[in-house]
Amino acid sequence: MILFCGDPHGSFDHIIQRVLHTRPAAVILLGDLCLSNPFEETFAPILDLTNIWFIHGNHDTDKVQYHDHLFATPGRNLHGRVVEIDGVQVAGLGGIFRGQVWYPPEPPSYSNRQTFLAHCGKGNLWREGLPRKHRSSIFAEDVQYLQTLKADILVSHEAPHAHPHGFLVIDELAQSLGAKTIIHGHHHDAFTYDDPNQINVGFRDFFEYHR
Repeated sequence: MILFCGDPHGSFDHIIQRVLHTRPAAVILLGDLCLSNPFEETFAPILDLTNIWFIHGNHDTDKVQYHDHLFATPGRNLHGRVVEIDGVQVAGLGGIFRGQVWYPPEPPSYSNRQTFLAHCGKGNLWREGLPRKHRSSIFAEDVQYLQTLKADILVSHEAPHAHPHGFLVIDELAQSLGAKTIIHGHHHDAFTYDDPNQINVGFRDFFEYHR
C-alpha cells in the first residue's frame, strides 16, 4: 500500500502516527511540506518503517529553511522523474504554474530555466541561479521531459482540468505518460472528481492506494 499525504504545512505528527499504525510500503508527500527541521530529522521515527518520497509545492520555497531542508534530500524527490514504488511506476511533477513563467493555456513566457535566467537580471538571482520563488515554478521543459516517459500514476501539486482551479496540461501529461491515475495536493478543500482515477488529497489528509 502507498500512503499519499496532502499538504502537511509544517505538521507531521499525523503522518508519523498513521505510518506507525498502518505500516504502508511507501509514503508520498504531495507538496508544501514547509520543513522547519531537516527532512531526516523530521521523519526519523518512521524512516526505517517505510519508503518516503515527496514532490515540492509552491510554499516550499517561501523560506530559505523550507527550501534547504527539503531539497537537501534529492534522492527522495519524485519531481521530474518516474520511480517504481511498491511495484507501481510513479511520475512526479512538483511546483505550480506562475504567470511570469507559464500559466496554461497561455503559451510559456519562458520554456526553460536557461532562457528565464538570461532575462531575469543578476539582481534577481539567488545563489547565482533561479530566484528562490521560481524554484517551485513549473517550466514547460519539466512537462516535455516527463512526456517522454511512462508511468502508472502521476502525482502533482497542481490539479487536473476538472478541478475548478485545474489545468488541462496535467490531464494531457497523464495521457502521454499512460498514467490512468492522477493524485494531487495543493487545494486544501476536499474535491471529489467524477472520475475515480483523479484524486484530490486535502489539507493534512490521506489517500491509501492499493494495487
